[in-house]
Formats: sequence, structure tokens, C-alpha cells
Amino acid sequence: MPELKLVINDPQTGKSYPKTQHIDLMGRKIGEIIQGKEMGLPGFECEITGGSDTAGFPLRKGLGTSERKSVLLRGGTGLRAKRKGMKLRKTVRGGIIGNLTAQVNLKIITYGKEPLEKLLGIVPKEESHEEKK
Repeated sequence: MPELKLVINDPQTGKSYPKTQHIDLMGRKIGEIIQGKEMGLPGFECEITGGSDTAGFPLRKGLGTSERKSVLLRGGTGLRAKRKGMKLRKTVRGGIIGNLTAQVNLKIITYGKEPLEKLLGIVPKEESHEEKK
């Protein structure tokens, strides 16, 4: 099991939380739903929304592989077109998580009973010294 950097997005607050964990997501595809107990978040459900590999190439949904491919793109993940209708050949990684996947982006779909910050061990920021006066 490789160590993955998970970026968990909370749509209610708009915040993202990083978490590094040894978790087996091999063979999972973008769009699949993961139970939170696999990541130590009981009661939560998360959807895989994307990610990147060890070299920084983005995972692109729709490519049924975990390998890098050079594909002709008109828009979407992996392309910043300079003009409308522009097509470019770009290198992206397929939408299946493999051995060379370094980061996986997740979106919370179902919330558990415990707050997410408490389960991740994140301490809320305290007020600065000047604000207390």
C-alpha cells in the first residue's frame, strides 16, 4: 500500500483538509464513492473527484487506464485553452488510481456525527494577541 496524500473537501464550509495515509485505493476510479471508515472518518462518505501522479500530471476522468497518455483535448481537466475552441495535445494520467498516484482529491457527500476537524485532529485557530485586547 503506497502512502497517498488525501485532500478532503468540505462543500458546506468550502475548506479543504490534507491527510497523508496508507490506504488501498488501487483500481478505484474518479467518481467512485468511498466509505469514510476506510480513512478513519466513521459515518462519512466521500467521492473521488481527481488527483495527480508523482510527476504532477492530473488524473482525467474518462480514460480507462492508470497510465499516462498524450491526448487531444478541447477542454476540461489538464487544459488551459488560450482561445475558445482551441485543441491541444496534452499529457494526462488516466482516471484509475494506480501505483504512481501521489494525491487523491475527495469531496464529502455524507457527513458523520462527529465534526470533521475533530476526527482529523485539527485544532481551531485561536484569536491573535491583538484581537484579544
